[in-house]
Amino acid sequence: MSLNHSPETHSKLIARIPQVTGRDIPEWFTAIENGPSFSRCEERCSWLADEHNLSHGYAAALVREHERTRRARHY
Repeated sequence: MSLNHSPETHSKLIARIPQVTGRDIPEWFTAIENGPSFSRCEERCSWLADEHNLSHGYAAALVREHERTRRARHY
């Protein structure tokens, strides 16, 4: 199970998340950060999809964007 979308698909998914879910990206990041600690992104993605009734595509995009943003904060 891959968490990678093309950059274009990833951007489109991220842009649609607020209207599809009713929650902004920072709210989703908070949910990820307050959720269980997983060592693998796939586990985090599965938890997010199951816990919040998201499609795998949206959950994967959120986890990928959260990781990208988190890494950028440390530089």
